[in-house]
Amino acid sequence: MKIVIIKYNAGNIESVNNALNRLGVNAEITADHEKIRNADKVIFPGVGEASTTMDYLRKHKLDELIVSLKQPVLGICLGLQLMCSHSEEGDTKCLGIFDEKVKRFVPEPGKEYITKVPHMGWNSITGLKSNLFTKELENKYVYFVHSYYAGIGKDTAATCNYIVPFSAALQKNNFYATQFHPEKSGEIGARILKNFLEI
Repeated sequence: MKIVIIKYNAGNIESVNNALNRLGVNAEITADHEKIRNADKVIFPGVGEASTTMDYLRKHKLDELIVSLKQPVLGICLGLQLMCSHSEEGDTKCLGIFDEKVKRFVPEPGKEYITKVPHMGWNSITGLKSNLFTKELENKYVYFVHSYYAGIGKDTAATCNYIVPFSAALQKNNFYATQFHPEKSGEIGARILKNFLEI
């Protein structure tokens, strides 16, 4: 099975690759269109800023490539946000795979010390609806680091609540995405990555 991690100006590519290695999987990190198109599974990770990252994807025509893919694709963190229609970060038009819009967390007045931004740490996921998850993963804890979130919509595949309920995962057809970092979520994250590889 050919697994490809899309190479672009994102920050967590090596940690995703290391997580796959722990599962005994050798992935190729590449920006080569042909290799990405011919992979069995594609992972679209991301840590960074939305507008500069979308500019990079457009410059290298990776935006057109990603939306055209037919095999299972997994977006992670910024990858999820860029797969949505629009992000408030830099007022950015994104890939439009999911209809959800990405907004910035606003701390609750008087509770700023509790509701800090970015949302950073372990939170539980609920309402699991995708074959990315198995039923025993309901209410399990995964690791988040983000200041922006996708709202709840028809493509929501898992929910988390931090300040407001938001999409912890999205799925539409062959496109899957998690706002949390499975590669940093210990055994639970490893199981989710394994589930993706077995789709």
